[in-house]
Amino acid sequence: MVKRVVNRVDVVDVEKRRVPSKHYVYVVNVSWSDGSQTVVYRRYSRFFELQVRILELFPEEGGEEDPSKRMVPFLPGKIIFGRSHVRNVAMKRLSGIDEYCKALIRLPPHLSECFDVLQFFQVEDEDLNPIRDEKDKRKSQGLFRRYTATKRSK
Repeated sequence: MVKRVVNRVDVVDVEKRRVPSKHYVYVVNVSWSDGSQTVVYRRYSRFFELQVRILELFPEEGGEEDPSKRMVPFLPGKIIFGRSHVRNVAMKRLSGIDEYCKALIRLPPHLSECFDVLQFFQVEDEDLNPIRDEKDKRKSQGLFRRYTATKRSK
């Protein structure tokens, strides 16, 4: 069986989530070597965890002993602002995270095709069924009730 690898990654947007608390996720389009395409949603903290794991697994490629030999891309740093600016921070970081992902999959196969990288881009349950809070459910139910009431009155 041929191993499925990532051919292309595009970080295209950010979305607000409310569960378990308010946060933003990056919308990542992933194209695979078998021709399939998926969409995954990842928080900044997940990118950070991946970066830490790659640097642990590949200290030489991370430039631990000789920074001039570093091949692992740098992840844009975390920016701390007040809660009212969270979306702006996420949007400003989007292009840097997109560049990071593109650079990651261009690395030699022992890095770009390692288990942790491939697993990061795999679809997870939350990608298929994002957790919604009661406020979002009430909004969508209210819209549905108004829509059906409008249809019945015509």
